Amino acid sequence: MRVTDALSMLAALGASAVFAAHVPAQRAAPSPPSSTTPSSAPSPASAEATSRIVASAQAFLKTLDDTARTKVQFPFDSPQKTKWSNLPTGIFAREGLRMGDLTPAQRKAAQSLLAAALSENGYRKVSEIVLGDEVLRTSGSGGAPRGRGPNSAAPGGGAPGGGPPGGGPPGGAPGPGGGPGGRGPGGGRGLIFGEDEYYLALIGEPSTTTPWMLQYGGHHLAINLTMAGSRASMTPSLPAAQPASFTFQGREIRPLGKESDKAFALIESLDAAQREKAVLGYRVSDLVLGPGQDGRVIQPEGLRASTLTPAQQTMLLEIVREWAGIMADGYAEARMAEIRANLADTWFAWSGPTTKDSAAYFRIQGPTLVIEYAPQGGVDHIHTIYRDPTNDYGAKIAAAK
Repeated sequence: MRVTDALSMLAALGASAVFAAHVPAQRAAPSPPSSTTPSSAPSPASAEATSRIVASAQAFLKTLDDTARTKVQFPFDSPQKTKWSNLPTGIFAREGLRMGDLTPAQRKAAQSLLAAALSENGYRKVSEIVLGDEVLRTSGSGGAPRGRGPNSAAPGGGAPGGGPPGGGPPGGAPGPGGGPGGRGPGGGRGLIFGEDEYYLALIGEPSTTTPWMLQYGGHHLAINLTMAGSRASMTPSLPAAQPASFTFQGREIRPLGKESDKAFALIESLDAAQREKAVLGYRVSDLVLGPGQDGRVIQPEGLRASTLTPAQQTMLLEIVREWAGIMADGYAEARMAEIRANLADTWFAWSGPTTKDSAAYFRIQGPTLVIEYAPQGGVDHIHTIYRDPTNDYGAKIAAAK
């Protein structure tokens, strides 16, 4: 079996980044929120990030022939923007360029583009999610290969029985795949997992001035990064994990481990009165605003961040950073400033056990933010969603251009 792309991506980060995945981030504490806190204003760092990503996108396009360019590029007003899901191939039909169909040089250029678009921690997280899906495939839980490319790993596993591991929108609502629960052609038969089943699409022409989007995803992953000049939005995006914890080359890997650890640290820090408000009186078992729920509005619930101590507010912001910080640092810092400015109107809600490492749902919701973390029947299968109700698909920043 060849060395997986995900492993190559992780190796490119270096030993220090791998070690950092298991050590709390060493950052200065966020400043207390105030009415003068800046919003997501552009900065030299964000402008530099855009230039770097555009250059990487153009370098990737140069490796493709005309047929491949036609597959990977879509108009900015294309419905491709909303065609994303957490479901695997065989249930959800993605468009764009399939990683398993790329040559080694093309895959390397695609990985360089992702590395430019994401922060070091975000690149690690995405790499580990993809690696987890390869583990799922080779462990016997994944589907048999279909139409794999010249660089694909050796076949492994048989098609699983029962329903899809990803799940669709709650309540059987029509999802992006066109059928109930996001099901597309295939009806759940012949599910396919693994690193080859991730797709890349460029929506709009890569540009340092006009809006465009980088879309990358597969089973348990959807990254939608919209750029408009020096501004960017990475909502909606869906980083998830199955398995949520696995051993690879003698090392434990937890793609979403920090999200869980930081959330339990916060719930444990609450006093009895705070916890009574934070813990919901009903059970939430899946994403409320997952795939197929664009534009849906829910009311904030739980504990208001303005009632948290300064230390607890810092803890809450560090949870948020696990999602907001996936995109390139130049964009992420502007996004965190915007979230800090709205911290007083941000809410933290919890559903389920408060004992560490239990399967518990939590939600963080503010004027420009919704984060959900939803274990799927246990701690080894996690769904999350990251949204900005004012700026999903870069609606706000694209309109300003």
